[in-house]
Amino acid sequence: MSTHPQASHSLSMRYGLLALPLAFVALPMYVNLPHFYATQFAVPLASLGAVLLLSRLVDALIDPFLGRFSDALYARSTAQVVGVAFAYAVGLLLSFVALFFPPSFSNAFSYVMWVAVCVTFCHLTFSGLSILHQAWASRLGGGASQQSRVLAWREGAGLVGVVTASALPVMAGWTSTSIFLGVMLFLGLCLWSLVLDRARIVSDKDSIGKNISTTVVDNYLPLRQISFRKLLAVFLLNGIASAVPAGLVMFFVEDQIQASASMSPWFLGAYFLAGTLSLPLWLKLVRVHGLPKTWFLGMALAILSFGFVVFLGPGDEMAFLTVCIVSGIALGADLVVPSALLNRVIDTLGHRGRAEGLYLGWWNLASKLNLALAAGLCLPLLSYWGYTPGTQTTEGLRALSLAYGVLPCVLKLMALFTLFVFWIQPPALQPASRSD
Repeated sequence: MSTHPQASHSLSMRYGLLALPLAFVALPMYVNLPHFYATQFAVPLASLGAVLLLSRLVDALIDPFLGRFSDALYARSTAQVVGVAFAYAVGLLLSFVALFFPPSFSNAFSYVMWVAVCVTFCHLTFSGLSILHQAWASRLGGGASQQSRVLAWREGAGLVGVVTASALPVMAGWTSTSIFLGVMLFLGLCLWSLVLDRARIVSDKDSIGKNISTTVVDNYLPLRQISFRKLLAVFLLNGIASAVPAGLVMFFVEDQIQASASMSPWFLGAYFLAGTLSLPLWLKLVRVHGLPKTWFLGMALAILSFGFVVFLGPGDEMAFLTVCIVSGIALGADLVVPSALLNRVIDTLGHRGRAEGLYLGWWNLASKLNLALAAGLCLPLLSYWGYTPGTQTTEGLRALSLAYGVLPCVLKLMALFTLFVFWIQPPALQPASRSD
């Protein structure tokens, strides 16, 4: 029986810091980039939206191949992992800078093409670096407590990155933001490289002990595993339930709550800050109740918090702030548990040390699919139910409340039921080695 390295808080912090600059690439792409090109260069929003959607689709489809490449790198040497990680980071930084400091073009179409090339390259380098980074935690192994501790540091750093990325461009401009991104990428990679060997040594020992090949030739290996499909079903339902209100929050704040412009940033800030501060609580619950039951509690808390938004109306700013705080606390469970359960599945199946990247490639594809499905589900429903952005008709606001509050609760209930059936009664990891 193999022994796993003990991941102290210091080791986990060195690993997790890289998630902070990586969060910069996710938020500006979808919040700042369209506004920047529309206002500065008169690029049509429809064109920008189409480019971003197509780029993300290409990125999602290539994730399993990036995952397979990650496995090959880890199988060869730590030096190659570090080298490729730094190459990804350089490509990511250069494409980020190119997006927000474009050359002068004479027409909007040229700007659209510039965005298409740069944002696709930025997405691909981001995904490649993220998969390499996430695979390390899977290779580290360990029990639920250790896995959740490592992931809490990573996701906590990511949340700090989201908040920082929201404020820094407005407060300091894109030059300072780009410099900060470059410094944090370099620092995060340096700290991670100091602990990179900890996971590789143990994984190699496990692979030798189990006499398994370090080369995976089946890109669909994860999808052939029953336990992975069960986890993916819960992850998709829960992810769509979380993505729906994320896509509608600004409409809800402006039209339903009718909050002042000065209050809007506080809602998102409170949500992410509550998620960050709640991580120690969820780590303790994991130690006491285990991963599936802790996730169950988090989903139940999210349902309770969102169940109240249908009763909110104009002027209910403090009540909505309370909802943001409580749902932010529930977010902590979503940050810690799913990835830890994924790592347990990989470990139980005997694929740790050879196929983490492949699993993470499909996992990241599902994460991106969540956003696409949420937009494809709630926006047409809103239009069908009679909501038009910027209006406060009774019918439209009722539709907005249903889409923002009730629909996520229904999806969360479905995810909660699926979690209970697949993972709590009976435990899903018992027959994890089966596939079909």
